[in-house]
Amino acid sequence: MVWTGTWVSDRLGIELAGDDELRGLLGLALRRNPKRAHLLVSGVLGKHVPQLPSVVHGHGVTLGRRVRALLGPEEAARAVVLGYAETATALGHAVADGLESAPYLHSTRRPVASVPSAGGFEESHSHATSHLLLPEDPAFFDRGGEAGRGPLVLVDDEFSTGNTVLNTLRDLHARHPRDHYVIVALVDMRAAGDAGRLAAFAEETGARVDVVAHARGTVRLPEDVLARGLRLVEEQDGRTADPLVPCAPAVAPVRLELGWPADLPDGGRHGFTPDHRARLREALPAMAARIVDGLGGPGQAGRVLVLGFEELMYAPLVLARALEEAGLDVRFSTTTRSPVLAVDDPGYAIRTRLAFPAHDDPADGPGERYAYNVAGGGFDTVLAVVDSAADTPALHAPGGLLAQLATAAPRVALAVVPAHTPVPRTPDRQESPVLPAPLRGPDFSSYEPDDVGWLLQDLSAVRLEAPVEEREEAVQSGGAHYAESLPVEYQPTEEYQELYRDALAGSAARIARAVGTVTELVLAERSPRPVLVSLARAGTPVGVLMRRWARHRHGTELPHYAVSIVRGRGIDANALRWLAAHHDPADVVFVDGWTGKGAITRELADALAGFPGFDPEIAVLADPGSCVRTYGTREDFLIPSACLNSTVSGLISRTVLRDDLVGPHDYHGAKFYRELSGSDVSRDFVAAVEARFDEVADAVDQQVKEAASADRAPTWEGWAAVERISEEQGIHDVNLVKPGVGETTRVLLRRVPWKILARRGAGADLAHIRLLAEQRGVPVEERDDLPYTCVGLIHPRYTRGATGADGKAVGSA
Repeated sequence: MVWTGTWVSDRLGIELAGDDELRGLLGLALRRNPKRAHLLVSGVLGKHVPQLPSVVHGHGVTLGRRVRALLGPEEAARAVVLGYAETATALGHAVADGLESAPYLHSTRRPVASVPSAGGFEESHSHATSHLLLPEDPAFFDRGGEAGRGPLVLVDDEFSTGNTVLNTLRDLHARHPRDHYVIVALVDMRAAGDAGRLAAFAEETGARVDVVAHARGTVRLPEDVLARGLRLVEEQDGRTADPLVPCAPAVAPVRLELGWPADLPDGGRHGFTPDHRARLREALPAMAARIVDGLGGPGQAGRVLVLGFEELMYAPLVLARALEEAGLDVRFSTTTRSPVLAVDDPGYAIRTRLAFPAHDDPADGPGERYAYNVAGGGFDTVLAVVDSAADTPALHAPGGLLAQLATAAPRVALAVVPAHTPVPRTPDRQESPVLPAPLRGPDFSSYEPDDVGWLLQDLSAVRLEAPVEEREEAVQSGGAHYAESLPVEYQPTEEYQELYRDALAGSAARIARAVGTVTELVLAERSPRPVLVSLARAGTPVGVLMRRWARHRHGTELPHYAVSIVRGRGIDANALRWLAAHHDPADVVFVDGWTGKGAITRELADALAGFPGFDPEIAVLADPGSCVRTYGTREDFLIPSACLNSTVSGLISRTVLRDDLVGPHDYHGAKFYRELSGSDVSRDFVAAVEARFDEVADAVDQQVKEAASADRAPTWEGWAAVERISEEQGIHDVNLVKPGVGETTRVLLRRVPWKILARRGAGADLAHIRLLAEQRGVPVEERDDLPYTCVGLIHPRYTRGATGADGKAVGSA
């Protein structure tokens, strides 16, 4: 491959230094990502740059053979291989091919019903960060026989900072400890300090850690490269038309039948065994022959690009390799989630970009996807290979992938691989121990004992708090998950407390009306005897109030529990098991305070896929994001319980999930801040709202009547708005955009805020927001086009030296 990095290096001063082979493997491009300016573009990976399938597969197989030689026959026979989604899924497969006898699994961002996660971790620099491990065989990571667990081989395309690998090692070593790890990458680009962190992990755990790579080097980055890179991307965007063509005509591609073997997985998302590998090799010649015939024979196909689909890389790769062996002129690459700047310059690695909407109903919501270096590649035929989950109307729609490919090649063909539906297996294990009864006040929380039972473990004696700035830096760098520590509790000033009291006095009736409405809808539509299960902790005051409404209006004592749910990690499975053992899951109604963009709504739906009988639909007090159908209101207004932290939530902290504190049979943890009892207003908040129940009763009846005949189907308007704001603000990460009054308050109290967007003319609902923003030195921008009253933006490039939009350091809480 000719070096294609001069365009970036000349403008930003980024340099590659290393082995002679390095520049033959890599080019440079610019990311549309505030976490990292540059993208190392591999010419042999088959992701961004079309390449001969034999070259792509061959590099992985060679690495696998080197690992086999390193391990020796005995250890190699016990090894398991783990690859990273989405970029290294085919590379990991090929490494497993080189090892010959190793089973393979790759991480995924596609949750699957009934398959519990065997682990998860964050990829801090990626556009989409959360990874799941979903092996069909729950004993996948325990392979090794009587000799104990065998080596774990982790495969990524590049080994840069080492954050992703360290996150994975820590997660898996806590669950499935072993003595030997091998890290495999096409290029090892770590700096000396990064290498030291891996050595520290080995010393800490006593495990051996080896690294195998084709080439080694480093990337030399100027100190201001992030800011300069973002400015350069913005400049280029101003000169380049958006390649998305929403009005392109519908395309009817040539559909090719592969004859994919029955019950053969489409890849390693849920595990791929040596037996699967042998069956696929046997079937490949016949599938290649069908493709050649479908294209009119060898003489009619011309120059062919086989285009895979995000995580689905290996099946298209080996199909392309079989076509190459059949004599066709073939190249291979895949579509991707990663937004990268395209520049039509011979010194730049990404020359062209096709953009199109996601077409596989992704769990993290809709978004734009890309195919690079396809247009202008001189291809006569593009064969798109997707799995059946992605063969949707969106794939075939005007502006969809197939329509975009039709602008880049004279002929477009489509082959669909059946998406594997795993059948979960239960490993041999002892019965889980009996789970403890819920914690209750006054021993845990300041609520009345009957108001709520906490399905949590008490971690009050554990030091978990860290300064907001340290937590933000650790989370955004990939060094920690936000649920592994707690922010230092914000202690409000007297001015702020006065604002809270005024807000409560002014909104108590409004809240009471919403509480009554959502409770009546639950009683009428979900269950006459619901079991309220609030999502701790924002949902818990709402659950307490719903329980009080049912008692006040109907004389009914509803059970109410609080459970933990963690973004990226799911709901507390042990809490669900306790609920299922003590109540009918069909009666359980999950309760939360409000929706923002709907991330927790999606998280709950995904988490409950493995727990039949539970209804994943959340009931919320306010649904400004239009994410649920059971709500008290869809207005975005100030709910005073969002103004404070534990002192309005029973003196309970956020929930904690950390491997050294929460074992496989433990509930998630939380702290009871008894020392803050002098500032506690939890019972006062409930009493103030309950006192207004009688006066709003008629209004509640009218709202329930209107709701019964209204179309309350979720539109997910909030998610679409957040995506738009993320892109227009240059953040490119929806997790850093927090919409609505409640979420914006959380940003100011618990995170490192960057700026606040406020709807022009919003009055008392934003008084506390403006005060907190002033105290923290955070700018507030007035907007006319916000679907929410306000939106909080977390600092997208946070380190403790980061600056706000005005150039001043972001203050601490």
